[in-house]
Amino acid sequence: MAREFIVPGQIINGAGALDMAENTLSHFGKKALIVTDKVMIELGNCEKVETALKNRGIAYSIYSEITGEPTDQMVDAGLARYKAENCDFLIALGGGSPIDSMKAIASLVARGGSISDYMGKEINVEMPPIVAIPTTAGTGSEATQFTIITDTKKDIKMLLKGKVLMPQLAIIDPQFTMTAPPKITAATGLDALCHAVEAYTSRKAQAMSDTFALSAVKRIFRYLPIAFHDGQNEEARVQMSIAALEAGIAFNNASVTLIHGMSRPIGALFHVAHGLSNAMLMKECLGFALEGAYGRFAELGRAVGVAENADSDQEAGGKFLGAAMKLVDELETPTLEAYGINKGQFFGAIEKMAHDAMESGSPQNTQREITQADVEQLYRNLW
Repeated sequence: MAREFIVPGQIINGAGALDMAENTLSHFGKKALIVTDKVMIELGNCEKVETALKNRGIAYSIYSEITGEPTDQMVDAGLARYKAENCDFLIALGGGSPIDSMKAIASLVARGGSISDYMGKEINVEMPPIVAIPTTAGTGSEATQFTIITDTKKDIKMLLKGKVLMPQLAIIDPQFTMTAPPKITAATGLDALCHAVEAYTSRKAQAMSDTFALSAVKRIFRYLPIAFHDGQNEEARVQMSIAALEAGIAFNNASVTLIHGMSRPIGALFHVAHGLSNAMLMKECLGFALEGAYGRFAELGRAVGVAENADSDQEAGGKFLGAAMKLVDELETPTLEAYGINKGQFFGAIEKMAHDAMESGSPQNTQREITQADVEQLYRNLW
């Protein structure tokens, strides 16, 4: 059966990637809106992008009001800035939040309206050029046709999709990830691991996505602990940037499964960062999924060297799950309770969260059959 495989229009990666990208940037437009956050300005990362634009005589305006997970209100404010400044293309600098925000802003440039109008629909509109410069190795948003935006009126995280959301250019320069602190390195790195594992074990997996997913899992197991413990290790940062990109390409074409379906409602209602809520869910969700895909999990276990060829698929799959949980612990991932979430409030929201998770469609990509009752029980198991 024929399958489509989608990647960014152009990828420039490795040390010096921003310098190499300058000429390409000059072809996108005359004035860029840089979508970022205050931290990127404080760290001096935004100044590096400004310099690259100045070198090519490209004007720019900075929208740095992305705070935490992106919302429809941030998108509206960014769109207003884009139009007021007469920009003609966009550059996102940051983690998944600025990149997702940029995509949403761009989708409204031509037709206006609210980003919530696209809930449940595929985005297929005229868009200005968009460029993604990730500063974390995790979300993979620089390589996907998805954006996740919170609808503040309904208290839900919307997973929005459209081929037009694929960046024309992804600049993967490790100089930007060197500034990520250990907690961000851990959460985003485990987010990338979820992307890769879910893509590999998804009902929608295909040969090409498998290639990228498997490579990403191997890199993450090898280099994420190094990047976490020694943030200035450039080789680990380079390898994790590549792994995040690979994982993004993988799930862009094979989709995600149970973890992401259950993670988005936690983020929407309890404001837990996306990568961290994914990490909190890994044990319960992968443990559930394992029974329906022993062969797939077994291949992952053998690929990262924790299982032998002589092991049965069930044994090898179990060893992979154990190794993944060991990594989660090494990276000091808190529980929901340790994070400070109130148990009563959480349990009171379980029915809504499970409903929203199933409505997203992601849990149904898990190779084991799953119901809303199963999802509700998995949420309870987190305590």
